[in-house]
Amino acid sequence: MITELPVTTIAHAIQLAVAPVFLLTGVASILSVLTTRLGRIIDRSRILHGRSLQSVEASQAIQSELKSLKQRGRLIHWAIGLCTTCLLLICSVVAVLFLGSFIAFNMAVIASLFVAAMFCLIAALLNFICEIYLATSHVRGGP
Repeated sequence: MITELPVTTIAHAIQLAVAPVFLLTGVASILSVLTTRLGRIIDRSRILHGRSLQSVEASQAIQSELKSLKQRGRLIHWAIGLCTTCLLLICSVVAVLFLGSFIAFNMAVIASLFVAAMFCLIAALLNFICEIYLATSHVRGGP
């Protein structure tokens, strides 16, 4: 049961809970970059589909680029999902930290949520770097 607490206790609880919010801002910025990249992939794919419909014999280059765009889209899709999961886990950490000032929580819960958020962020960034590698492969002269 929650009883009346001094203002300093509530202020300290808010300070603890707000610390991960800076992480939220960083991950949200990454998410913004990812969604922009996905939009560009979709736009390019639509242009290429239009070109392939105009000519009966779609060139090998168009088909190859469409295949690459499909792979890139899949990687970005996973990265967006993982970043969103990371954001949800960080929000859960904030809520549990705040509630932990008033209700006894096992610290393992908070640590588990935070570690899970970091694993999601790591996986998202790995997908992102793979997508960048695919996107720049033609500049390097690769497939």
